[in-house]
Amino acid sequence: MKNSSNYDLLESDLRAAVTGGVARDAGTLAVYSTDASNYRHVPIAVVFPRDAEEAVRAVAVCRRHDAPVLSRGAGTSLAGQSCAHAVILDFSRYMNRVLEIDPGAKSARVQPGAVLADLNRQARLHGLFLGPDPATQGQCTLGGMIGNNACGIHSLIGGKTADHVMELEILTYDGTRMRVGRGRPEASGGRSAEIITGLENLRDRYQAAIRSGFPILPRRVSGYNLDALLPENGFNIGRALAGTEGTCVIILEAVLSLLEEPRCKALALLGYADISAAADDVPRLLTFGPCGLEGVDHRFVANMRKKGLHRGVLDKLPGGGGWLWLELGASTPESLQEKARALRRELSDHPPLPSMIWFENAEDQEKIWKVRESATAATVG
Repeated sequence: MKNSSNYDLLESDLRAAVTGGVARDAGTLAVYSTDASNYRHVPIAVVFPRDAEEAVRAVAVCRRHDAPVLSRGAGTSLAGQSCAHAVILDFSRYMNRVLEIDPGAKSARVQPGAVLADLNRQARLHGLFLGPDPATQGQCTLGGMIGNNACGIHSLIGGKTADHVMELEILTYDGTRMRVGRGRPEASGGRSAEIITGLENLRDRYQAAIRSGFPILPRRVSGYNLDALLPENGFNIGRALAGTEGTCVIILEAVLSLLEEPRCKALALLGYADISAAADDVPRLLTFGPCGLEGVDHRFVANMRKKGLHRGVLDKLPGGGGWLWLELGASTPESLQEKARALRRELSDHPPLPSMIWFENAEDQEKIWKVRESATAATVG
């Protein structure tokens, strides 16, 4: 597609296929040309599907016009992942529902445009939550989290988004629609069976290299998760697709596993001479089983102060030039206090001896974590 007449025809066909809206005006294209990064790619058009059927029809139109397609959630990506000279499918406007929470199965069925904070608000009514919690949890969508294989502050217990993918309903560019997860999905034949066989052949051809070359890291989120296709990992196509950033499929629906939330929490702010000293102390701190751990340096704090953000909280920081937020969790107040006492003893009796401030009130803890959630605002501009 190289000229405006082709774009006009594409727009006309998209409008005929989609009731949710199609935008190609300069203002909308400018907004969707970037995300939370410095990258900029002006899209061809922006489409707002009302439901999965409209998404299927929109992709069919793009295929006829040989136009590339990219899914988009809230645009909170930091490296340009949601920007492309393509037809953007924005699922956040209409396909944004938490469809079902199953407390017994500890799972949630969601649309790709559902916001993480909305899911967790509903899940916490059942004592559950989704483990990965990026700082943008008030804006980021679950489809975007799957595409990015997002982690978060509580990745020590929550892991990566891929770890929670139970099933995906996907759409390929050629129009194939199927459900994938752990194990070989039932495919009656046709294109779905070809795709599954192709993935099995890819795995079989490269499995020796995958086994020897893929690093075993708890927060490995770069590249394709080809190791999820190995037999010992259950030939998990759903998890293999996490982190592919819309380059392989379009996600129409997802079933995600949830975790039980610790009933009792305590938060420690630990101050060190600098961020390097704070990082050096992390292995020791991990032995106490924290459920959340995050670090910031003096530049972060200086930027916060310069922009007038969270002044009251920053005034409570212990002395130092590098800080760790460390959260402990437990099922009872007694077990939480036992964990906290053990950590206090260690940090008071054995070097390095960081300065410490503890918060056990839930409201105070939430205010402290809000500082970390403002990281992008503090570092951009």
